[in-house]
Formats: sequence, C-alpha cells, structure tokens
Amino acid sequence: MEEYAITVVGIGNAYRSDDGIGLYVARQIESLALSGVRVVEGIGDGFALLYAWADSDHTFVIDCASSGASPGTTYHFDALGESIPSNLFSGLSTHSISVNQVIELARVLNRLPRGLIVYGIEGKNFSAGIDLTTEVRQAADKIIERIVVDIDSLINHYVTGSGNA
Repeated sequence: MEEYAITVVGIGNAYRSDDGIGLYVARQIESLALSGVRVVEGIGDGFALLYAWADSDHTFVIDCASSGASPGTTYHFDALGESIPSNLFSGLSTHSISVNQVIELARVLNRLPRGLIVYGIEGKNFSAGIDLTTEVRQAADKIIERIVVDIDSLINHYVTGSGNA
C-alpha cells in the first residue's frame, strides 16, 4: 500500500525533555504499523523536511512549540491553507530553520505535498533529560488519536476511490 504515500514526521531532540514530543508521537504511530504510512524522525536540519515529504501525498508534522502558552496546549494547522505563527516554533528550536520557514520555502519552490498538517504541542521543560512532562505527554496522546483517525480517513478515500483525499 505504498501508493498511499502518507508520511508522519516527528521533529525534536529526545534529550531535551519536552522538545522530544514530536519524536514520541512519531514512535507511537510507528508502533501501530499502519499500512501505507511511513514514519520519519531524527530530522536535525529543517531543510531535511523537504526530502522527508518529497514523495508523499499527505504529511503530518509534529513538533514542540514554545510560544509561552500553557504547557500541553495543542496547535493544529492545515499548512496549505493557513499560515503558522512565526513565534510558535522558534526560540528554543535546535533546527537550522523553523518548521514554518521550511513550509514557506517549499511553497515558493512548489515542493509541498498535496496535504500538510502541522501539530504543535506547547512544551514546559527543555532541560537535559529524556522524560516528558505529564501535560505534554497527555496532549500528545490526544494528537496521536487524531492523526490515526485522519490517516484512516485518507486511506478510506484511497480505497473507495472517492477522489483526492
């Protein structure tokens, strides 16, 4: 079922506590072994996102946000139809350029996938360590459920031939 070309990209640093939340989400989805879904993690350079979704029809990107909102606050963007606030994925980012900057670059280069959903989860602890804070992990678990529902919907659209999901 490779023709579905659905990619889940988890971004973050597993050794900076909540900054690893994108990786946590990606690993949980990978453990479900969903047919037709590729999981990519360990992207250390924002430009690598262009390659992560290069052959993908639909991509989900998950990263830790640091906007100053309450820890565990979640953000959902249809990146093809709306802009991502510039302060959401900046500040504590360890990536060369932010998620929103890569998306805008891909838009200019005409290298966006057909569907691009970006999730952010507001972090709390960015110190050295591998543990996630409770509120961030709980928010991530809800996002995992939502992504799985979205993936099922996309696959059903493909299977039933009801057009471009």
